[in-house]
Amino acid sequence: GGRRAESIGDAVARLRSAGLSTDALQNLLDRLRIDLVFTAHPTEAKRRTTRRVLRELRQSLQAMNQPGALPREFQGAGERLLSDLTLLWQVDPIRPLRPTVMNEVERGLFFFDGLWEIVPKLRQELRNALRESYPGHVFRLPAFLAFGSWIGGDRDGNPFVTADVTGQALELLRKAAIERHLGVCRRLAQLLVMSSKSVEVEPALQEALEGALAKSSALRAAVEPISIVEVYRRWLKVIEVRLEATLAAASGTLTEGNGYRTGRELAADVQLIADSISRHRGGRIVDAFLSTWQDQIDTFGLQLASLDVRQDSRVHTEVLAEIFKRTGVCADYAAADEPTRQRLLLGGPGVGNELLQYGLSDMARETLSLFKLMVRIVRSQGPERFGGHVISMTHHPSDVLAVWWFWQWAWRATPGDQSRSPAYLPIIPLFETIDDLQRGPAILDQLVGLPEYRDYLHTSGAETPTQCVMVGYSDSTKDGGYLAASWGLFRVQERLADVTARHGLRLVVFHGRGGALGRGGGPAARAILSLPPRSVDGSLRMTEQGEVLAERYDDPQIARRHLEQVTWATLLVSGEPQPPVPEDWLTLIDRLAERSFVAYRQLVEHPGFLAYFDQATPISEIERLPIGSRPSRRRERKSLADLRAIPWTFAWTQSRQFIPAWYGLGTALLESAESRGDDWSELQTLYDRWPLFQAVIDNAVLALAKADLGIAREYAELADDHPTASAVWQLIDAEFQRSQAAVLMITRQPTLLAGTPWLQQSIQERNPSVDPLNLIQIEMIRRMRAAMDAGNDEAAMRLGELVRLTIQGVASGLRTTG
Repeated sequence: GGRRAESIGDAVARLRSAGLSTDALQNLLDRLRIDLVFTAHPTEAKRRTTRRVLRELRQSLQAMNQPGALPREFQGAGERLLSDLTLLWQVDPIRPLRPTVMNEVERGLFFFDGLWEIVPKLRQELRNALRESYPGHVFRLPAFLAFGSWIGGDRDGNPFVTADVTGQALELLRKAAIERHLGVCRRLAQLLVMSSKSVEVEPALQEALEGALAKSSALRAAVEPISIVEVYRRWLKVIEVRLEATLAAASGTLTEGNGYRTGRELAADVQLIADSISRHRGGRIVDAFLSTWQDQIDTFGLQLASLDVRQDSRVHTEVLAEIFKRTGVCADYAAADEPTRQRLLLGGPGVGNELLQYGLSDMARETLSLFKLMVRIVRSQGPERFGGHVISMTHHPSDVLAVWWFWQWAWRATPGDQSRSPAYLPIIPLFETIDDLQRGPAILDQLVGLPEYRDYLHTSGAETPTQCVMVGYSDSTKDGGYLAASWGLFRVQERLADVTARHGLRLVVFHGRGGALGRGGGPAARAILSLPPRSVDGSLRMTEQGEVLAERYDDPQIARRHLEQVTWATLLVSGEPQPPVPEDWLTLIDRLAERSFVAYRQLVEHPGFLAYFDQATPISEIERLPIGSRPSRRRERKSLADLRAIPWTFAWTQSRQFIPAWYGLGTALLESAESRGDDWSELQTLYDRWPLFQAVIDNAVLALAKADLGIAREYAELADDHPTASAVWQLIDAEFQRSQAAVLMITRQPTLLAGTPWLQQSIQERNPSVDPLNLIQIEMIRRMRAAMDAGNDEAAMRLGELVRLTIQGVASGLRTTG
């Protein structure tokens, strides 16, 4: 009836009508966990200053649309709107310097203002939905939304992220969380003024208060001015003083004294108030004032977001080779085969802190001090400060064991309780190339088959230990093209789920989705529904990348809708019975993926392709943008493999070609239909009945609709070597025509996006204002390159500024960067 589509209420009602019992639903709720991990992003092109003005602008617009606004209110809002627009004209849209990592951390905190308010509303929505669909049954509710961050923890290819920077990022997150809790605590102390003369107080709360005051003179002094009958206010004062002590110790130095170590300790103190009030006819007070704070504590803890650490496996191999050589364990670890590596690592570190006396290189010392920092933080503030350690470029089980080795070493080398075995830190392999993705399940199988590693997983204390595995969307698309990557990712997730099930473990897949269509972007809810259900089973992690953060989280209403849709999709894909995918569909899509892979590789292996990419897109200009703190190319080399996937996608987006999101699809689909005598009915059935195929086609439709080959042809003219560039251009042009024809046949639409007129209209209204910016960009690039050839640096700099402006304008107009 009156339920909003794609809402939490809608999901619970659908599970109810699918016949899900209360026990089955409680099981699903116990597993329900959606981790959204914020990353900084080399293509997030809008300045924070600009975003602030846009936020003001949006509020003025909302005020003007308020029904029942008085004429003077309407006029006032209109005047504010004009002043905001004037400000936008006058603010410098270009960030003057590359941001430091700490600037990026602060920029990430900007989005928590809205989330702090939204999350409790979503938990309330789930409570209401359960009450409505399962009346009379009381469910245990998890903190099903959680947030993580890579900003300040991701050192892969970013030399500026040192152990010190990671320490500062952890401190900033903790301070921001505690300051928010303090604000709530002080507000509640003004509201919860009930007197123990009028209403009873639970003995448990009285005892806790007396115990705390007996232990600390500072607490006694703080509570003294508050009347002895205002027990709740006295207890809130105790919480406030303890939060202040925690704030003072946020740098991880001080754990003694009155501070809280973890969010759970704070939650227990607040629970005492809730229990006492609700047992004495105060249930309404708890609902109105306390449950919001309890939701905030459950979700954000004392850290807002847990921090992930990420490093390239090759760095660890180099560092271990150096350590093993210096300590006489192994002359050349880097050259050792996999069984030897595993044997050396599983032996555990034979040395402790004295390792630092061996005159190690800067890189080795930096690696060791990072692990020591992590141990110090976990000991003083609990393991929830870290989401895990991600290892990019995981090729072997030993890449995971390397992190385990460093963790064991740091636990031994850091002062503290040595009797306990090391706390559990999730170690997360990242498979990102097509080759690694295909070998991923076998690597995982070997890893979780090692008794030492299994024992380590069991130290997490969970009944069924979890192994998290990250799959990268961007590199696999760059390697194999759109369809092969999408299908490869689906198959890999199914096979990973087989491995963990066989070993009696739970799998959590961490999706490294980008915002751009060629990097796993597109509507998040639809993407979740198209995942293999066994690979989700209630839990998933996904990255929310820089450029999407502003789109999804700047406006609280959009943020709430986005989180609601993600929760809706996760509940449905995990709880609704899914029919098995017919065997002949699997064979068909296997063939399509293979054919599209060949077509895509013919393009990128064309002898003139790299030069075309370099000259017929603004890639070299993008690499000079001061957007992210991370360099664009991994190691100085001019090959496809060396280019980061993000600028790759950004450049194809800017030049309106969008190749990563469709190339190869047309050839595969047309040949498949031709082999059936031009019969499209089977492909149409797949589109109608299989969420995965539907998501693949719909995202390609969106990319084809945003592309503009007329403009793309003008970019192609920028290339020096005309005959070669024109050969590459003809491949792109022909494949575009084929892909467009094929998706129109499959979706049975007269034009792209005819089925979603609002989206079609939005693109049609936007594109005409983007087109002139592209043409200006092309002309400025042409002049800038000429100025550089002529050695006129000053002119080249000036033109470079203009190119940067057009890059921003195009990115905003297309609503996507990379």
